[in-house]
Amino acid sequence: MKHLLPLLLSLLFTLVLSSHAQDRKRVRDYGIRIGVLPTGPLNALTDVAGVRVGQVTLVKGDHVRTGVTAILPHGGNLFQEKVPAAVFVGNGFGKLAGSTQVQELGNLETPIILTNTLSVGTAMNAVVDYTLRQPGNERVQSVNALVGETNDGGLNDIRGRHVTEQHVVEAIRSAKAGPVEEGNVGAGTGTICFGFKGGVGTSSRKLPAALGGYTVGVLVQTNFGGALQVAGVPVGEALERFSFRQQILEKADGSCMIVVATDAPVEARNLERMASRAMLGLGKTGGIVSNGSGDYVIAFSTHPGLRVPYESKERTQTTTYLRNDDMSPLFMATIEATEEAILNALFKAQTTVGYHKTRVEALPLEKTLDLLKKHHVIRP
Repeated sequence: MKHLLPLLLSLLFTLVLSSHAQDRKRVRDYGIRIGVLPTGPLNALTDVAGVRVGQVTLVKGDHVRTGVTAILPHGGNLFQEKVPAAVFVGNGFGKLAGSTQVQELGNLETPIILTNTLSVGTAMNAVVDYTLRQPGNERVQSVNALVGETNDGGLNDIRGRHVTEQHVVEAIRSAKAGPVEEGNVGAGTGTICFGFKGGVGTSSRKLPAALGGYTVGVLVQTNFGGALQVAGVPVGEALERFSFRQQILEKADGSCMIVVATDAPVEARNLERMASRAMLGLGKTGGIVSNGSGDYVIAFSTHPGLRVPYESKERTQTTTYLRNDDMSPLFMATIEATEEAILNALFKAQTTVGYHKTRVEALPLEKTLDLLKKHHVIRP
């Protein structure tokens, strides 16, 4: 019984967090509309057909608050059927392993993994092993695992490196379509944003038929600083919680990982242009992309006609791309979905006590909603 006590306490803590998470709603559930474009049915990254998300959340005792989030562009063998992709660096104080090959070749060949800073190596090993073991990859001798991170050392015993290869593979194998859990889950379990509890957030936009009818989905791992704004309202300032308040050097560093997916026929060059617009969405929330922040955007297209086969007898590949002149609606969709995904992460995250009894409060919803009502942002 003595040995079971820590396990029971950890389980109880997880159940309490889950019950609190159910009380906190997403931004739109409070009548707050971000932008002007309509969302997809789920308002999530998984509104982009074929995209799957899997998450493993690690909450153990009073010291482990971390996890893994895996994003799969499609459910097949990604190494054999690569997708066009691009990376944009807002500020490079971070680790996005595998990014140079994506930038060089313009495609993605493994699931995207998000985790904590010191677990990047573990995640890479896991992705390589997972890929080599997939049927059809028996002769593969090179794998470019794409792994991003934020530093959750404020709430998590990051030096303990509690994420294992099994956790990473579990996140990949459990990835599914449908609703995506947000807040203190997966790679967002131990993150902090704008001085409040951060986490995983997601959102999407669906273009009208006249603009192509394409979908753009965004998922974020928020762990950065600045002065929070919600729909243009200076919430961080009103709550007296923002970086450099009263000229005091308060912590603004951190990171934000942003994943952008679309079903539009967009090649790597224009995917990079979409990725760069995601930083505008981060800026609209008050993020400042500080010196010590690792802010990266990974963008990919799931359009079937753009898949790149690992092996082909043909010397050329014929594809059809969206014209430059028709990219602007996708830019707008990316900006809006990124802004709302970040806010969803904050609204869904709950107060957390972690390593060294560090306590990080969730965004105070009642005070925030009162501010938004005063500024006539909340709509029925």
